[in-house]
Amino acid sequence: MALLAQSGPAPAPSGGPRRMPRTIALVGIDGSGKTTQARVVAAELAAAGHPAVYRQNAGGRHWFGRIAVLVGRTDAEDLFGRRGTLVLESMLRWLAIARTQLRRVVHREVAVMDRYAVCQFASLRAHGARPMAERFARLAYRLFPRPDVTFFLAVDPEVAQERIERRGYDTETMEYLRTADGAYRSLPEYPAFVVIDANGTPEQVTKAILAELGQA
Repeated sequence: MALLAQSGPAPAPSGGPRRMPRTIALVGIDGSGKTTQARVVAAELAAAGHPAVYRQNAGGRHWFGRIAVLVGRTDAEDLFGRRGTLVLESMLRWLAIARTQLRRVVHREVAVMDRYAVCQFASLRAHGARPMAERFARLAYRLFPRPDVTFFLAVDPEVAQERIERRGYDTETMEYLRTADGAYRSLPEYPAFVVIDANGTPEQVTKAILAELGQA
């Protein structure tokens, strides 16, 4: 499978320092801290002398929701329908990842990616899309190389919901958060993820990620 992540950062030659991965993806359910950690990890790596930059690969669902509210609808699915929202989300995330990959090649940077292709596969499963929809998505995203390492930020749905409510600009039901968590764990890519306990403070999570990258 082209998008399978490695179980850890790229190994170094025997006796040498650990080689920094060129592509680092952070994935997980809403409220797991993906955006916070991707920004901080990129900054920490840059401060340590690596050409690291933060790259967001969002699918636009949050912005669709804002537009929906502005025109008097409840959310993105109320505006575009479930199928329409998933199609738009898949297309926008594909374009975002394509842009990230192009920048990585041109600038020879270490890309710390907030979300990646597996987030779309999990979203399709969590929103009850038909298996054919995921197959089409996998064909489309197959163009992109797998990340050198994919960190799955594992968080209890209760903790995630509390964080979402605290940030104050959107909501998620406990049922959906549990379904989304199960969707990630059901992916064929999941066994290759580096699982990080994301229930702690942001500082504790950052420390755990940096330790896996050999930067602790």
